[in-house]
Amino acid sequence: MNKRSKLIIGVLTGVLVIAGGIYYFSGSFLSGTNKQTTAQPTVVQENGQTVKQFEITAESKKIELKDGTSVDAWTFGGSVPGTQIRVTEGDKVRITLKNKLPEPVSIHWHGLPVPNAMDGIPGVTQNAVKSGESFTYEFPVTTPGTYWYHSHQKSAEQVDKGLYGAFVVEPKQSNVKYDRDVTLVLDEWMTGMDHSKINMNNSNMSGMDHSKMSENNNNMSGMNHGNMGANTQASSDKKEESHEDMMKEMYNVFTVNGAAGKLIQPIEVKAGERVKLRLINAGFQTHKIHLNNQPFKITHTDGQPIQEAALITDQLVAIAPGERYELEFTATVNGFLIDDHADSPAAGDIQIPVKVLEGKNSTTIAHNHNGELPVVDITAYGQKVQPSSEQKYNLEYTMELNNSKNQSGEDIYTINGATFPNIQPLTVKKGDWIKVKFVNKGTSDHPMHLHGHFFQVLTKNGKPLQGSSLLKDTLNVRPGEEYEVAFQADNEGNWMFHCHDLHHAAAGMVTEVQYEGFKPAFTPDPTVGNMPE
Repeated sequence: MNKRSKLIIGVLTGVLVIAGGIYYFSGSFLSGTNKQTTAQPTVVQENGQTVKQFEITAESKKIELKDGTSVDAWTFGGSVPGTQIRVTEGDKVRITLKNKLPEPVSIHWHGLPVPNAMDGIPGVTQNAVKSGESFTYEFPVTTPGTYWYHSHQKSAEQVDKGLYGAFVVEPKQSNVKYDRDVTLVLDEWMTGMDHSKINMNNSNMSGMDHSKMSENNNNMSGMNHGNMGANTQASSDKKEESHEDMMKEMYNVFTVNGAAGKLIQPIEVKAGERVKLRLINAGFQTHKIHLNNQPFKITHTDGQPIQEAALITDQLVAIAPGERYELEFTATVNGFLIDDHADSPAAGDIQIPVKVLEGKNSTTIAHNHNGELPVVDITAYGQKVQPSSEQKYNLEYTMELNNSKNQSGEDIYTINGATFPNIQPLTVKKGDWIKVKFVNKGTSDHPMHLHGHFFQVLTKNGKPLQGSSLLKDTLNVRPGEEYEVAFQADNEGNWMFHCHDLHHAAAGMVTEVQYEGFKPAFTPDPTVGNMPE
């Protein structure tokens, strides 16, 4: 656990958690015809520190998702998900992105605390990497856990096309050994459609003029949003199909590690083995994962530990866009199925057999999409912790989340009645403590993601958490829900704070955390076409 995590948990809950160091015996990816690989770095020693150097190439490749269904994907390293990066806490990494795609791209290290200049946000922390050019990211890795990386340039389109991968930071010290360590990246695909024309009624920020960004505070105030103004008055009272319903219809293939249906290869284990599952949601819909008749624990969320994780059976783990969950189970002599109970016909594509070597494997698929199984309430899971003292805050900020239509009838997603960049940023000083209240008054889920920081979840619907303390970087706020979260401003820069349904971000649900006096170290290039969404 890094210094930031210890400080927040210690101050707000009075509990000091030792993340422990967990020894991961094997890192493995499921794979179908879309083979997954773990990057092999070049390791050098510089001034007594280990530096792991990687190269990632953004390139196009035809990917077979399921029998008879292929897509022309954009990839990091020739596969979807992209090449998995595994490093150890305390390493310094140097990752060179080479762009062989026809458009500019970038890499954002989702959930991983990095210096602001390395956050990968075009127009905010860097210029997007033009076709044929490269950019080198360099930063220390300080916090063990499960993270992921993805393009933040036109992200609603580019992530949709496959520009994402897993990033795992193993702890330096260990007190628990896992015999198997399996990463499962969840996603949804639209097949037979032109993705560039199916983005929130075309309100995908494509008309923004980024050449007018301020070089000093880079708050995107010069963007020209055209029809993406802060008019929250619906253009019509007539009942229309919701964005969520449209997404369920259009995203007609669900994948795990880029494969669906029969192309999903089984997870092979031995009876008695301790197995870790790393679940990453790289899509736009919440996935509800079920381990059929297999007891398991949720040990981490967003890479951070759960205290006193309890053993549970036949409950669904709801993983919202951008979130990560780590599960643990001990393999028995019986095989079982991991499936997805998401509210979509395509969820049936995700059925992952867990086969026991020299054991008994079930041939029965116990798949249920009727919502009959309970969903784990992560705010009531684990050991209940009482705050030891009342934290005083330098800033308290409310985000009222909503959705409507603008004057042109396009869907817009608002914070406090406005769309980006017309939303008041959170202006902070280094060392400040900030409390944020999320209030969802709309009809959509909003997985709110803060760059560069973890936040402590304090309350849900006005009541303190009933379970373990939760330290997260992405929190799903469902319609009618309220949450309070808190974080310390301990990582200087200009940081995005947005909904990680990237369609919602593209349609306005974005703000920033800006540190007073901070000046970015790059000069915006008006010829690049920076589009951070």
